Amino acid sequence: MKILVVEDDEKLSALLVNVLTSAGFAIETALDGVDAEFKGNTESFDAAVLDLGLPELDGLTVLQRWREAGQNAPVLILTARGRWSEKLAGFNAGADDYLTKPFEVEEVVVRLRALIRRSAGHAVPQLVCGPLRLNTMSGRVTDAGEPLQLTALEFRVLSYMMHHPGKIITRTEFLEHIYVDDADPDSNVIDVIISRIRKNLSANLVATARGQGFRLDVPEQ
Repeated sequence: MKILVVEDDEKLSALLVNVLTSAGFAIETALDGVDAEFKGNTESFDAAVLDLGLPELDGLTVLQRWREAGQNAPVLILTARGRWSEKLAGFNAGADDYLTKPFEVEEVVVRLRALIRRSAGHAVPQLVCGPLRLNTMSGRVTDAGEPLQLTALEFRVLSYMMHHPGKIITRTEFLEHIYVDDADPDSNVIDVIISRIRKNLSANLVATARGQGFRLDVPEQ
């Protein structure tokens, strides 16, 4: 899952990047509103963390322009503005959640995981696909009750598939959602990651749609 962090305080931005990366996310950053608007409209993100008090272009305007351009990724606003009228303005502009500074960075992780889960249509924190269980709050994956040992990239790929079960996901879509923009992976890197995931699973759940991509099959109950 890829997150856009828009925060002009470089120390806070670096802290968020560190915590979110440790939680298994791929992170892009923007330090001003102009860069944020551009990245939000030209790259694929699963969610965004957006400060309102940005240089060049304020966060509310950035959010409004994203929504006007059809960008539907959930947005978590971070701001020092705590009045209800300011929160209401954020929600009216298209925000999905709101945190007032100061805050615990671990709460950002929890809220982002919940936003991404709900935006994919999942009401409960635990995603289930056959023997696979993904606890979206802890980021823990188990297979038939046993913890899965996954690399960071394997976790992002499997997590993305579990959020979109039954959907054919192209290699391009995977790359857009598991790598940061300046990465330059080999063309067959997704095939390699999928192969490693298959070897780790107790059931054959990952199907290849020839010429299209991969799909996580949902076993019949």
